[in-house]
Amino acid sequence: MNRRRALIGIFGLGAGFAAGRTALAQSKSPAVIGWLNFSSREVDGSTLVAFKEGLAAQGWNDSTRFMIEERWANGRIERLTPLAEELAVKKPAVVVVWPTQTLAACVKAMPGVPMVQVSAADPVVTGFAASLARPGGMVTGLSNVVTDIFEKFLELLLAAVPKLRRVGFLDDSTNFARVKLMDAAKRSVAKRGIEARFAEAARPEDIEPAISRLAAEGVQALIVSPSPLFTFDRSRIVGLALKRRWPVIASSTFSDAGALLSYGVDVLAQFRRGAYYVDRILKGAKPGDLPIEQPTTVELRINLKTAKALGITIPRTILLRADEVIE
Repeated sequence: MNRRRALIGIFGLGAGFAAGRTALAQSKSPAVIGWLNFSSREVDGSTLVAFKEGLAAQGWNDSTRFMIEERWANGRIERLTPLAEELAVKKPAVVVVWPTQTLAACVKAMPGVPMVQVSAADPVVTGFAASLARPGGMVTGLSNVVTDIFEKFLELLLAAVPKLRRVGFLDDSTNFARVKLMDAAKRSVAKRGIEARFAEAARPEDIEPAISRLAAEGVQALIVSPSPLFTFDRSRIVGLALKRRWPVIASSTFSDAGALLSYGVDVLAQFRRGAYYVDRILKGAKPGDLPIEQPTTVELRINLKTAKALGITIPRTILLRADEVIE
């Protein structure tokens, strides 16, 4: 069950890139690549591994040619600004950032440094690029399509567990895409005529009280809004839900943490692809000339181990739609 469904095409294919010689290319000093990730090495070190794999595929195998200055925010949004300022002191040639909050901190700390965003919100909507085809500034990379994907979460959850009548939504109030995500959630609820309850969290310590509020309101399942905060804390969120015997649907990384369903883009593939942009910039391309890509596929993953623990029989119709089944 490894089918992939096309969602949105890559923007700006066929555009030419100007890759002239630069002082960096002529220098014997290694190129400094900045890295600022909202998560931690312990939770999401696989993203750095994937990025390094992407660099190797672009020919960056010689560790004397480059060095990566890593910074991790450990799920704390307040750490992003000081970490971005630390990176600025290292004078990076390019910085790889995830997610949009991280991009905002780095743009402020290093306004003249090229930024490669990976799996972040649409930079046109957030004001960091003029267009997807020609960004025009210092920001390029990959965007995601979380608002388009999020509207399908409830549909997929009900296909897997048809008897649900009241569902809870966990919402990150700091998310750049929050308004669009909540609009999508409300549209999906209105279409299906079920009851919904909403709870907000802005910090790690808000998550458990938010889930407790949903439990007090009698929800039968949990839909987790796409969010860097929730991705970082996914194991705890899923654990709290499973204690209450709630099936969970969330973005792509959650199924490995025990969520019944996950639906989203392949995040590691996006980090590998981010290396392409770094390669072009290090070879002299201007970030504003490099088209911003959106993912071409999304994946549905089903965790049958969780289904068994919850006493849920997944209908064959939804199993046939899955790209991966975890057994």
